[in-house]
Amino acid sequence: MEVVLHEASTVPMQKSLSLHSVKYGDSAVTNTNETETFLETSNGVSKGTTFNMLPSDSPVDIRFDNITFTATEGGIFQKKTKKQILHGVNGRFPAGQLIAIMGPSGAGKSTLLNILSGYSIQGVSGKVDVNGKPRKLKAFRKLSCYITQDDRLQPLLTVAENMHIAADLKLSSSVSQKQKDVIIDEILATLGLSHTKNTRAQGLSGGQKKRLSIALELVNNPLVMFLDEPTTGLDSSSCKQCLELLKVLARQGRTIVCTIHQPSAKLFEIFDQVYVLARGQCLYQGGTANMVNFFVDTGFPCPEYHNPADYVIELASEEYGRDRVEAMIQRCENGKSLKYFEYPEKILKTDFTGSARVDDDSGDLQATSKLNQLRVLMRRGFIKLKRDQTLTYMRIGVNIITALMLGTLYLNAGTDGSKVIDNYNLLFSILMHHTFTPMMLTILTFPTELSILIKEHFNRWYSLKMYYLSVTLIDLPLSIFCCFLFTSIVYYMTGQPLDGMRFTMFFVSSMLVVFVAESFGLVVGAYFSVVNGTFLGPILTVPMMMFAGFGVTLKDLPIYLYWGSYVSYLRFGLEGVVGAIYGLNRQTLDCPEDQYCHYKYPKKFLEDIAVKPDQFSNDVIALVLFWFILRIGALVVLKYKLHSMR
Repeated sequence: MEVVLHEASTVPMQKSLSLHSVKYGDSAVTNTNETETFLETSNGVSKGTTFNMLPSDSPVDIRFDNITFTATEGGIFQKKTKKQILHGVNGRFPAGQLIAIMGPSGAGKSTLLNILSGYSIQGVSGKVDVNGKPRKLKAFRKLSCYITQDDRLQPLLTVAENMHIAADLKLSSSVSQKQKDVIIDEILATLGLSHTKNTRAQGLSGGQKKRLSIALELVNNPLVMFLDEPTTGLDSSSCKQCLELLKVLARQGRTIVCTIHQPSAKLFEIFDQVYVLARGQCLYQGGTANMVNFFVDTGFPCPEYHNPADYVIELASEEYGRDRVEAMIQRCENGKSLKYFEYPEKILKTDFTGSARVDDDSGDLQATSKLNQLRVLMRRGFIKLKRDQTLTYMRIGVNIITALMLGTLYLNAGTDGSKVIDNYNLLFSILMHHTFTPMMLTILTFPTELSILIKEHFNRWYSLKMYYLSVTLIDLPLSIFCCFLFTSIVYYMTGQPLDGMRFTMFFVSSMLVVFVAESFGLVVGAYFSVVNGTFLGPILTVPMMMFAGFGVTLKDLPIYLYWGSYVSYLRFGLEGVVGAIYGLNRQTLDCPEDQYCHYKYPKKFLEDIAVKPDQFSNDVIALVLFWFILRIGALVVLKYKLHSMR
């Protein structure tokens, strides 16, 4: 896609804000011809498209004074220390401008962006004003969006599916499906993604993924957009297209703030304003075209034929000495000076007090009802479930293959009185399969889903409770199906008693173990990284195996360790499946004539392993309690995780 900006994209902000528009729910579609026009090139064919979605409210002017941020460093087993990242910075980001926050690595760019967007709220002091009034964070989040550096997209959904899910979650229920389709088509056409509608997100190029990330947040037409390193991982052409698109969106009256490390001269010229940080302090704020004059005024002129963007990063990195940095900080008064702004006579004197939405912190953050959120999230979840090779098809395949292997290894062990111990080993092996398969799948895959959850939840797509409920409900059918498939194959091949009641008890015990293990994996996966979770999950399961009564029977456990049997869900699972096979007053087992059958009487076997045959209902209650507690625990961990990251 080649983006060509017409003269309309360079007109002063006031002209673009005067465009007449017609509202569609929370969006607006203009009926004038003064909007920016793009040229979209696909397979050599060009067609004109017009981006008509103007902001539906007055522009937003952001001011911040004396912003300080102190980070707490150190892990669970390390001494915690505090480090100050930002040191009383000030600034102003007016509407209608594409603004860059620049600086060397560690200067505090992303930190400032996170604070201004409301993403970071802990360790922050200072004042943020919106249109001249103290910012109400809830109201501000309703009219803004935050696009992360990495493209957190649903990889298994197509571009069109991603957009429709976003529209159904981010637009009011008063917006009809036809109006949503118009908005989606216009956004995709503008961003050059129309020809990728049926392409899954995982098959897009880097530039297309970045544009799709922007498109998803444009659905509800935000007044303020924050982007963390939007050009990272893109080639020069894609970078230019991305920034030019953002400039057009800014010209329509939006406030767009990006962090960028070190742009080329051509990319640097696209920005209207630039805010430069060095070691958490502001050393320049103003127009890109005025930066060279600023260097002259401070007594450090930019060398001839030198890119000002490169030169300011060199200065901020103290390549020319700390004294120059201090002089620049003093010259711009740590961001208080507005002398070098691009349009001082038009921007700085503009009245930005007309937006009613700035003060509206009533109602929920989300645009739709919780019931609608659950419905849309479940629709998305089932689409992913149908296409997921690991969580669905590989999981089904593993259950079939493992069941056939165990069935062959323990063929007819359930009816042979001489193989009771072997059959007992089989029952425990079955529980190990039901424990590790769902637990490890969750630990390995949920951290990836968590990154998407953090972005979408912060941008008000849905509430955490509805997301969590949808995850719980979506996985139930597949878990039940896999468990039933596995149980049926193993149960029949190993010659367990063909009795409906016994099979039901066996299946219910196995299924509840699957639910508990999956919930345990969710707790671990929600808190720990993939590496740490992969280590801790199996390690924490070992004590549960020991206290389950396998290897060391429950009656042989020392008194001071017996409490462990009550916190091991495997103990109740094992008791349930053993009771299903050898309980219910099972008759004497068949014993081959040439074999000694020590446990041909099932009652004797149950006594030796200290399993009571009439505990099935208690086992079910215990497993359900484990499932419920771990599910609630996983939700608490997710809430803590989301809060701690802010």
